[in-house]
Amino acid sequence: MASHLRKLAPSFQRGFTLLELLVVMVIIGLLAGYVGPKYFTQIGKSEIKAARAQIDALEKALDQYRLDVGRYPSSENGLAVLMRRPPSESRWQGPYLRKDLPTDPWGNAYQYAQPGEHGEFDLLSLGKDGKPGGEGEAADIGNW
Repeated sequence: MASHLRKLAPSFQRGFTLLELLVVMVIIGLLAGYVGPKYFTQIGKSEIKAARAQIDALEKALDQYRLDVGRYPSSENGLAVLMRRPPSESRWQGPYLRKDLPTDPWGNAYQYAQPGEHGEFDLLSLGKDGKPGGEGEAADIGNW
């Protein structure tokens, strides 16, 4: 029976030539070279949008703290008071965030200063590079 099946199969097998494989690889490389930078640009934009959304949520939590306590937290107390009662604060009604205090999309802590240079308080992310200033993804993102 096996010898009968061997006779039905073609005597040669057709595969891809090296040239065909190289052409396909070049096409894939060109597509990746075109699409890749556009994709990574979108990732950077989404991280900036996420940082702005987190800053907005932290601002709302700080406003709620102010309504309860009567003032914004000091720079020394920082954002930690949104999660834990300061020892000297009897009117604290927190926690003011549902989850732990977030870090920015690049893994750095948000910077908080009260009084701020731009308003009652400044709340900012130092961007992708984690340093003051910068441009593009490395630019500071603040609440002003």
